[in-house]
Amino acid sequence: MADLRKEIERRRTFAIISHPDAGKTTLTEKLLLYGGAIQLAGSVKGKATARHAVSDWMELEKQRGISISSSAMQFEYNGYCINILDTPGHQDFSEDTYRTLMAADSAVMVIDAAKGIEPQTRKLFKICAMRNIPIFTFINKLDRDARSPYDLMEELENEFGIGTYPMNWPIGCGIDFKGVYDREKREILAFNEFHRGQNKIKAIECSLDETEKLDELIGSRLRQTLCDDVELLDGAGYEFDLDMVRSGKLSPVFFGSALNNFGIEPFLESFLDMTMPPLPRIAGDDIVDPFEDKFSAFVFKIQANMNKAHRDRIAFMRICSGKFERDKEYFHIQGEKPIRLAQPQQLMAQERAIINEAYAGDIIGVFDPGIFSIGDTICDKSKKLEFEGIPTFAPEHFAAVERTDTMKRKQFEKGIMQIAQEGAIQIFHEPFTGVEEVIVGVVGVLQFEVLEYRLKSEYGVDVRRRSMPYEVVRWIDNEDINPRDLNLTSDTKWVQDFRGNNLLLFTSDWCVNWALQKNPDLRLREFNRD
Repeated sequence: MADLRKEIERRRTFAIISHPDAGKTTLTEKLLLYGGAIQLAGSVKGKATARHAVSDWMELEKQRGISISSSAMQFEYNGYCINILDTPGHQDFSEDTYRTLMAADSAVMVIDAAKGIEPQTRKLFKICAMRNIPIFTFINKLDRDARSPYDLMEELENEFGIGTYPMNWPIGCGIDFKGVYDREKREILAFNEFHRGQNKIKAIECSLDETEKLDELIGSRLRQTLCDDVELLDGAGYEFDLDMVRSGKLSPVFFGSALNNFGIEPFLESFLDMTMPPLPRIAGDDIVDPFEDKFSAFVFKIQANMNKAHRDRIAFMRICSGKFERDKEYFHIQGEKPIRLAQPQQLMAQERAIINEAYAGDIIGVFDPGIFSIGDTICDKSKKLEFEGIPTFAPEHFAAVERTDTMKRKQFEKGIMQIAQEGAIQIFHEPFTGVEEVIVGVVGVLQFEVLEYRLKSEYGVDVRRRSMPYEVVRWIDNEDINPRDLNLTSDTKWVQDFRGNNLLLFTSDWCVNWALQKNPDLRLREFNRD
């Protein structure tokens, strides 16, 4: 039991979130460098080296230079076992990010120093705030022209309604960027634009009273500005409060440059000191303690065809309590049957290693023969429980999709179904019509492009896509209503999802209200709880 507690206490599981191009994937990669998980950093857009970022494994991601699918990566650093969840920054993939945040205990928010808070950052923060997830802020790209750090901090506080505490403070920016001043250690980390390696930058101990030494390091103008800034922060800023940080009310802020590997290691060390081991989880009326010896986990992501050679399907699980042991029989709550999790793996993007054990806080991948759905619970047979489900959000864009080759029906149906089970798209059909085309609903239109690309590259199926005018979807909550008997506008369509649930597609909110007025017993909901 002592070993179990020790192993769980050293786990740290966090997600990295940001708007596209803020430097999230680059930061992830530099953290992996320090952990020795990779030896060579790959530029996302392939400029600095011939390699692509290790966490962007899908071919389309490499072409576009954006993260489309969340990646899970584990590495060791200073006695900690760290699980990083790198999420898509693009808003069209926000539902994948939401599910991934359900598996994290804290979040690192990356912000571009020149742009500040952008729409996707705002959306993701609200998700974190809903769950009181502690947020650590890394303000990136200080080696380029940047906004005033005071403006950035004020924007964070006003937008998100939380306090901020700068752990370090930038000395200049752009061509004048000289480094950062560590407020706690009272030392300067001098910036060198050619530092991109794994070696630690040695900090220079320097009191703000040492005028000559400071002038030599950063020049008299920047020295005076730094002294004034630190005095102001010490006198008028928020006080550091670890309890406030861990409850999501105070965000520690770090300044640096991920591309130049500057300020990353001090950030990582401070972050590990402040963030927490795995947190308790709610399962019905129970609170599941991560340190209890009974294993439990939930599925937060499913990904087909990660390995082209095997055409397999992986279910990603967040372990919530106890210890996972290979070949041990567990219980699948939704399937209502015992199960052995086949080929349990720890993941480094698409690189995998078969494991014999894992602990609360870890993310593992298991082979899925088609039995798992997002939100499923797997637990010890002697203590059955069910974690809260992960809602499926209503799509906002719709299109009819059909195969161009009539001979490829099986491949088309298999591809559409497998991709839909991953949760990135939702598929519907019109009951009793005999129409073979599938209605696809997505949160963001770029998902259509990903769907077409994957159907062609992974299943060998070319498709035609036709946009549909629907903007609103609602699940019918009444089990005793026959949708064919409803009084609806002519442009409202009754469909079913692949689980057989009844839904209505509307062209506007006005049509939704009309349906509710004309059918007083009708109950509609905005997301699916399955």
